[in-house]
Amino acid sequence: MYKRQGALPAKLSPAQRAELLREANSTKAATAKDLGLGATEKLVVRDVVKDVDGTTHTRYERTLDGLPVLGGDLVVAESKSGTTQGVTKASKATGAQLKAVGTSAEVAPATAEKQALTAARADGSKSTEASRAPRKVVWAASGTPQLAYETVVGGLQHDGTPNELHVITDASSGAKLFEWQAIENGTGNTQYSGQVTLGTSGSGSSYNLTDSARGNHKTYNLNRGTSGTGTLFSGPDDVWGNGSASNTETAAADAHYGAAETWDFYKNVMGRSGIRGDGVGAYSRVHYGNNYVNAFWSDSCFCMTYGDGSGNLAPLTSLDVAAHEMTHGVTSNTAG
Repeated sequence: MYKRQGALPAKLSPAQRAELLREANSTKAATAKDLGLGATEKLVVRDVVKDVDGTTHTRYERTLDGLPVLGGDLVVAESKSGTTQGVTKASKATGAQLKAVGTSAEVAPATAEKQALTAARADGSKSTEASRAPRKVVWAASGTPQLAYETVVGGLQHDGTPNELHVITDASSGAKLFEWQAIENGTGNTQYSGQVTLGTSGSGSSYNLTDSARGNHKTYNLNRGTSGTGTLFSGPDDVWGNGSASNTETAAADAHYGAAETWDFYKNVMGRSGIRGDGVGAYSRVHYGNNYVNAFWSDSCFCMTYGDGSGNLAPLTSLDVAAHEMTHGVTSNTAG
């Protein structure tokens, strides 16, 4: 199928992207006015993508009376000359419906927290309190916009995956409106990539897995732990692993390689420098937990984490898993 070449993404340097973000922030009030938003509605710049032909696509989040409007995000496409070409909204909620939302809750925050804790327990969490206390939001992602609470609960899920459950509670009735899991995970069959070249740092007799050419992406060893950053892989030579899962460096080499390939794909094909588009690398953690058959991306650490699989002999560090999970990071940072 033919694709208009001018619509392909432009390759932007971190400085160029920062300038686009600065310009969008400096004009967001005027943009809100042009879009006909109410006096108490504000736009928050989330991301800017530029096409080869100069068209920019700016993603905005929205607030109402200072409260986040979940589902109120929108994308404005603007030509090189500054003419608005189109607006894509996440929901069909109208301005009149948003203006009708009050900010006084009839339900106490404790009720929302209790509901969220119950939902998290169903997924395996043993937390007795929210990791992020209930905050007032405007829920506009489905149905008529209404005042709600958003509560986040941590802990661990049934299989040992970290938990970051978001629960939306109606601030008028206490009913649960929605929930979603912010820890993005997936499974795959481990496939080693053979002998590859890795981006590392150091010299002489001291090297470490820091890829200075890709935003200083680092790879750490959790050594069966389930929290913290772990220990940065380092060694006296610049040779990592031996192709066997019994060597702790092998999983690190696969994860580090997967991060580099994913970075290169987004940069060379999509013109995006890093997961956030700001030239800053995330980091990887391998050897998570014991017999953990999964891998996941987490916004809270801005990192990718890999388990060692059944019997700790099949690390989930294949290239497709790395690309899949890090793409969760891209979609989270561009579209929430």
